[in-house]
Amino acid sequence: MAKRAKPAAKRGRAASKFPKVASGELTTLLDFVRYAVSRFNEARLVFAHGTTDPVAEAAFLVCETLHLHPDQFEPFATARVTAQEAKKILDVIARRVTMRKPAAYLVNKIYMRGLPFYVDERVIVPRSFIGELLDSHFSGQDDDDGSSLIDDPLAVENVLDLCTGSGCLAILASQSFPNAQIDAVDISKDALDVAARNIADYGLEDRVRLHRGDLFKPVGETRYDLIISNPPYVDAQGMSELPRECRAEPKLAFDGGADGLDIIRRILDQAGRHLTPQGGLLCEIGRGREALDQAFPQLPLLWLDTEDSEAEVFWIGAADL
Repeated sequence: MAKRAKPAAKRGRAASKFPKVASGELTTLLDFVRYAVSRFNEARLVFAHGTTDPVAEAAFLVCETLHLHPDQFEPFATARVTAQEAKKILDVIARRVTMRKPAAYLVNKIYMRGLPFYVDERVIVPRSFIGELLDSHFSGQDDDDGSSLIDDPLAVENVLDLCTGSGCLAILASQSFPNAQIDAVDISKDALDVAARNIADYGLEDRVRLHRGDLFKPVGETRYDLIISNPPYVDAQGMSELPRECRAEPKLAFDGGADGLDIIRRILDQAGRHLTPQGGLLCEIGRGREALDQAFPQLPLLWLDTEDSEAEVFWIGAADL
């Protein structure tokens, strides 16, 4: 017990050095966001977990502490907070700076495509671009941004989500393809426990089935109309340079081997045997396009962009695999 007490004491000393704010000095939501941004910049925090800058992260933490959806920040920006609310906001700001954990872990929540998901240290904080691509390239409708990669989302009958983590992509897929059954696979029991909670929160137990195991092994010979995956893809150099915030996340969810392609090679090698003739694979690989193109020059990979990414996700049809 004595050993466990030491870290708590250190956190207490760190927190005691955090700037004091007198009652009434900060009054509105905007005041607390400005204060948080100043502290975040001062501490040189890293933002890579659903928010990409200190302003967005500060607004996220303030809203979550006040039980507001992020979309509700603007109409309440000049609203005053109570003394009790102010104390809670200042506490979460201090913990973000002194503990340097991802903000999502501090409030046990992250949003994807506007939907909330539960997260904790058992899973990587989801920030995949695949959710946006499901909306932009799998709607069955062509638009100015590009052509849909499927003719009819209602005709998709089954989807496989490899390395599902918190289950967020499986849940988003269930919304994009309302007639589909979703199989979600992960090797981590802890991650699947978190996924089960999110699936239950959305009442999808009958449509999203969880499987524990290594990639395709748990699903046998089943074939799918669509396989999606956001696998571990950080290379050895990237692993050695992970910021402190990312080191709070499960290493298993990041480590892609020397060149970042260990898991992706296996997915590409096996995916063709698990796709229907008209199916395809949608896979996120971060900044590994050059390494992947060199490793698989024969594959006609279609690289897809999103609002915040360029060539970090590829699509390939079953026939090309």
